[in-house]
Amino acid sequence: MAEAKQRAGRTPADAALEAIWRVVAALPRGRVTTYGAVAARAGLPRRARLVGHALKVAPRALALPWHRVVGAGGRIAFPAGSAHFREQRRRLQAEGVEVLRGRVSLPRADDLDALLWGGR
Repeated sequence: MAEAKQRAGRTPADAALEAIWRVVAALPRGRVTTYGAVAARAGLPRRARLVGHALKVAPRALALPWHRVVGAGGRIAFPAGSAHFREQRRRLQAEGVEVLRGRVSLPRADDLDALLWGGR
């Protein structure tokens, strides 16, 4: 079975990355979620680090709103003061998201599900 997928040019790893990219692409302007919530929504529970990797290797052409994904508790995951930290903070603030001391307020999980997918 794995050979058939590889021959088709798509591996299970590719499918996981694509699932993550679809979830991130669907995040509405001005809303944030966590790496863990993206992983869970992509069908990859407990794979938050894979979300970080997927965003790092995403083709630029996808133009993913990577800045809408934050660490647990609403924390910007980049080191404070780094160029990436400043860029994520700038993008979030431009969308009306309040960033205080490197953190944002997160919606409850139920609210995010309803926001993205129209409820359960």
